[in-house]
Amino acid sequence: MANHLVSLVLLLALFGALGRRAGATTFEVGGEHGWVVPPAKEAGVYNQWASKNRFLVGDSVHFKYAKDSVMVVTEDDYNMCSASHPIFFSNNGDTEVRLDRQGLFYFISGVTGHCERGQRMIIKVIGHGAPPPAPQAAASPPPPPSLPPSPPHPSAATPEASGLAAATAAAAMLLPVVVYVV
Repeated sequence: MANHLVSLVLLLALFGALGRRAGATTFEVGGEHGWVVPPAKEAGVYNQWASKNRFLVGDSVHFKYAKDSVMVVTEDDYNMCSASHPIFFSNNGDTEVRLDRQGLFYFISGVTGHCERGQRMIIKVIGHGAPPPAPQAAASPPPPPSLPPSPPHPSAATPEASGLAAATAAAAMLLPVVVYVV
């Protein structure tokens, strides 16, 4: 029985490790409709789409459009739908933008009136690694003294229980840890 449990724990750890994304992903903005002015009652459609996806550094967003443009702009230009000073501009109908850093990316259409009608989007990009360490307090109190270890539970003395504990600990080290920083 214990061997089956150990096998199950190791199998779950393996699936957890395989569930990680192996490489960068390219996201199709707007799906089959592409980058277009949304219908009047769906002005937030692009931000709704973006909020349902998880973007990592190195991923790309692909814009397919006709007689339009896509721009990366600052937060202020996004809020004002201003296309006068873009960080990036393309109007070739088939644009891919690589998300090369953590943080927010602001996209708008450069065609007059399109942004105001909802053709704009904010994408939040997160990193692959662990979050940065929390800032340390200037004068933190010393840690409390440690207590002596508790004696082991009598059932932990059996070889099957010790093997299970070791397998569980090993599997826990293999499982991916996902931390979302908001």
